[in-house]
Amino acid sequence: MKNFLKFAKKRPVLIISMIIIVIFIVMAIFAPLIAPYQVDETSFSAPLSPPSKEYLLGTDELSRDIFSRIIYGLRMSLFIGFVPTTINIIIGSFIGMLAGSSNKFLDSLLMRIVDIGLSYPFMILAMAIVYNMGSGTGSMILALVIFGWTSSARIIRAQTKQIINLPYIDAARASGITKYAMMFKHILPNIKHTILVLYTMGIPSSILAEAALSFLGFGAQAPRTSLGLMVSKGRQFLFDAPWISIAPGVFILLLSLSFNFLGDELSVYYGVDRKEIK
Repeated sequence: MKNFLKFAKKRPVLIISMIIIVIFIVMAIFAPLIAPYQVDETSFSAPLSPPSKEYLLGTDELSRDIFSRIIYGLRMSLFIGFVPTTINIIIGSFIGMLAGSSNKFLDSLLMRIVDIGLSYPFMILAMAIVYNMGSGTGSMILALVIFGWTSSARIIRAQTKQIINLPYIDAARASGITKYAMMFKHILPNIKHTILVLYTMGIPSSILAEAALSFLGFGAQAPRTSLGLMVSKGRQFLFDAPWISIAPGVFILLLSLSFNFLGDELSVYYGVDRKEIK
């Protein structure tokens, strides 16, 4: 921890990114306490009002406060950012370690599945899943998870291949350790930093995917709100009230950039080669 704090003092981008992420998480958790208005509160007295002291980021066509709706919308964005990414990194890490430490047949079989997942257009698959299952959080999570683990699996497999031929792995095999015990006791501790960087950089991808699906009408649906849905709803007022779409778009940008910058800084701190995780 001391080494990380020393590193952070020299990296203002890391500090700023972490502050923004923490602020957004706190805002999402304590939305009822922080938001000046309820998510659907409206008086129909100030439709399409520009930003002011009363409404910090203006109002929409129903006089709902944009800032309050953004705070509540952060809940969906962060939830979709963390949950599918967590599932993907767990599955991807396990499949990657299994492929890298198995015989040629199983390794080839798993990697061909990975190739199929990587070659399939994500948005087409996601829209097909959401269309057939109906819009909702569960459908979005499934769409993001079904092949979302493939890129992590390929990277972890490559890392495992490098580790599997080291002398201490040969010593562990000679001691009679099982393959799964070797994976979790000897391989996993040596790739945990790569996994952390992959996890950090996978979160903004999920956030942007949720925003894209919601923008296209396949994500969150009213009465729920999300940043992508707010951007979509504001399209028809883009010239009369641009703040309806621009404000949540800026929050999506800040959130995604903060996680990307955090991943970049962590890769530098842990000495993870960015070329290996692309």
